[in-house]
Amino acid sequence: VQLQAYGGGSVQAGGSLRLSCAASGRTFSSYCMGWFRQAPGKEREFVAAIRWSRSSSGSTSYADSVKGRFTISRDNAKSTVYLQMNSLIPEDTAVYYCAGHPGIRIGLQPEEYDYWGQGTQVTVSS
Repeated sequence: VQLQAYGGGSVQAGGSLRLSCAASGRTFSSYCMGWFRQAPGKEREFVAAIRWSRSSSGSTSYADSVKGRFTISRDNAKSTVYLQMNSLIPEDTAVYYCAGHPGIRIGLQPEEYDYWGQGTQVTVSS
């Protein structure tokens, strides 16, 4: 599986962005997909994940820091996972990565994922 993330950019605090991650391969629906981020000088951290689902409505999990502001979703027909980010704050500034693993369980740690996209920069100014 190859992943390509896009949609990052620069916004002011309170603004919104939607990240997309397009996946190659015919087994996308069977992959748990996640978003992680890494700010300068910090470790990569979990943001959100969505479990595999044939109906594109898998269960989700969010980091406490983004809960209520970010929404992860997937469209199996387009082999794409999205991260809708609302009410952005400067602390959300980071490179955002999408990742996938062919497992049932939602992964919360980077080491649980087998495939990674190249990352897309999100910058939130105050």
